[in-house]
Order: sequence, then structure tokens, then C-alpha cells
Amino acid sequence: MKSLVRPLVSVTTYRRWTFLFGGTAILVPYILIYTGLLQIMGHADQQAADQVLESLVMLVVYIAISSAVAFIPAVRILSRTAAETLLGVRLPAETAEGMRSWRSRRRTAAWWVLHIGVGGGTGMLAVVALPLALFLLQTPYTGERVGREFLGRYSALPTWSTVALGLIILPLVVYLGAGVGAVLARVAPALLGPSPADRLVQLERRAEQLIERNRLARELHDSIGHALTVTTLQAGAAVRLLDSDPEFARRALSAIEETGRTALEDLDHVLGLLREDPSARTPQRTLADAEALFEQTRSAGAEVRAEVGETEGIPSVVSREAYRILQEALTNVLRHAGKVPVDVRLGVHAERLELEVTNPVATAATPRSGGGSGLSGVRERVALLGGRFTAGPDGARWRVRVTIPVVPLMELQQQ
Repeated sequence: MKSLVRPLVSVTTYRRWTFLFGGTAILVPYILIYTGLLQIMGHADQQAADQVLESLVMLVVYIAISSAVAFIPAVRILSRTAAETLLGVRLPAETAEGMRSWRSRRRTAAWWVLHIGVGGGTGMLAVVALPLALFLLQTPYTGERVGREFLGRYSALPTWSTVALGLIILPLVVYLGAGVGAVLARVAPALLGPSPADRLVQLERRAEQLIERNRLARELHDSIGHALTVTTLQAGAAVRLLDSDPEFARRALSAIEETGRTALEDLDHVLGLLREDPSARTPQRTLADAEALFEQTRSAGAEVRAEVGETEGIPSVVSREAYRILQEALTNVLRHAGKVPVDVRLGVHAERLELEVTNPVATAATPRSGGGSGLSGVRERVALLGGRFTAGPDGARWRVRVTIPVVPLMELQQQ
């Protein structure tokens, strides 16, 4: 029996009928109020035109009352839940601001009227259809005459036609409800989903989140990549000189400890941003920490000759990004050139921050695997700040040059 019923009426149809009957349950009180108002305002001596006019007025009042209820924000949440659960509609997520907006409330009111008007009316039709079908099916046994009056004459329907009509009514009503539910399921995303303006807001927020994630990814790449490069070189040197130069090995291990501690602080900062936990964040490093960065690079075996000019008054966003750019440039030296002399020139000239890192090209150095995203990350940082970036061989040396505008100060400091 179950195998015969399933193809005729699906589970989706049952659920959609449940949704329609929910509209019927809400519709009944409105009909009672509507009928009572008509009786109060009606008069026996009224013309038919006046009765129609008053009925239309009451219908408008009914729609207004129905819509007013839907302006309550909780009604939208309930309507979305019912549509997703019973109509089988997957509605895109909405922001809290979008749900509370008047634009969304108006669309909820339209959906509310459809639910209790079209859906509830269909459910009420089903309530009437069941006893009507039973009445038509029993007419051959009761002798009831079913027909109509036309031009003053009564025409009774044949017995076979009443039975056939009784057998047809219920399937027609079932599939009518399925059709109405399908139409409401199509309309639901337009009225219960986010509006185009809300979608635009969500896309902007999503873009901001992606930008922030990319920035955090660059932070981790630069900080942890530099720390791992320094510690790898220090550990290798300590292993080779552990027996012949214990003092050097001790200094190397101390440098590894300090570099690891710095990397952990940066990692805590990034994780604090991801968790949105202010207590877990640490101050971000700026050009004021450049000397410590030079010492880390020297401890890895590279000779750093730094020429640092005046950097006071540089906007914090420029100072933070310039520190990471400098860190990535020094990390690339250690990775690809090894322990070679590095010249760093840093300072503000003509309202622009200029950073230049040069080192000899180590043609005999063994290429290291991995990497490849460092310079692209530097290029992204510089582009966001409206600066210029170049990197490449310059004769026998490799040169990284960055120029970033530092004015107008107020505009950059607001970022």
C-alpha cells in the first residue's frame, strides 16, 4: 500500500499542505472579525452596490490588519523558519540589520498576506471539499438530488456524475495545494530572503573579511617565515660549531630563543585578531622595532649595514606595513643569498618613505624550496598604500626598492 501512495503524494506535498493549513488557522480569526464588522456596518435597506462598497472597505481593513501584524520583527523569523521547514526553501542568511529594516518588514507583510490569503484560502477549500466529497459519494444511497437552478427550472445531476465528481474532488484539491505550495516556494526567496541592498551589504562585508584574512595571512607569512629562516640558519650553524666553538653555539641558541619568542608574540597577535579577543592581542611591530629586526638578521650570519633616517611622524599604518616589507626583504636575503652583506637604506624624503635593501647576488648559493609568495605579498602591501615597488637584479646585486607616500597624514591615520 505504501509503495502505491508514495508516487501519488510526496512528502513535500504533505509538508506544503501543513504550511497551507497553518495559514488557514491564522485566517479563521480574521474571517470572524471581518464577518462581525460586516454585520455591524450592514443595513437591510442598503442597495447591493452599497453592500459591495462596504465589503471592499472591510477587505482593505482586513488586509491592513494582516499586514500590520507582519511588521513585528519576530514574524519574519517565524515566516522564514516555516518556509524553510515546510516549503523546502533554502533562504540565504540575513543580517540582523536587514531583518529589522522597514524594507524587509514590508516584504514580510506581503508574504503574510499571501500566506493567510492564498495559502489559508486553499486550506479552507480543502476543509470544505472533504464533507462535500462524502456528500456526493453517498447520494446514490440517500436519494439526495444534486443539481442547479437555471432559468427558473431545477436540473438534477445524474447519479453517476455525482459519484464521479466526489471521486475527483479530493485528488484535485490535493494537487491544487501542491501547486499553490510550489508557487509560494518560488515567491518565498524574493519576499523572505535578503533584498538586493542587503545582499550588497553582505558582499561588502564579505570582501572586507577576505581583505582582512589576506592581510593576516601576509602577517603570518612574513613573521613566521622570517623566524623559521633565522632559526634554521642558527640551528645549522650551532650544530656545526657545537664542539669547536661552544660559545658561538650558545649565542646561536639564545638568538633562536629570542626569535621564537618574537614569532610567538606575533602569532598571538594574529590569533587574537581572528578570535576578536582584544586581551589576546599584542602591539603590532613598526619601524621603531627595525633595530631588533637587524639584530635577528645579524645573528643568522648576515652582515647588516643600516642607514636609518628620521621616521618619526610616519602614520602608524605605513610604519607597520614598512616593517613587514623590510622583514620580508631580509628574509629573502637569508633564504636565497645566505650570509652576505646587506645594505639597508630607510628614511623619509620629499614626503615619501623610501626603503631600499640590496645584497650581492649569490650565484653559487643552493636554491631553497618553497616560498614564492613573499614578493607578491610585498607588492600587495605597497599597492594598498599607493606606493611603488621594484625588485630584481641590478648588476651584481639584488635590489628591493619601495616608495610609499606619507601624506596626507590625517587621511592615512584614519585607516
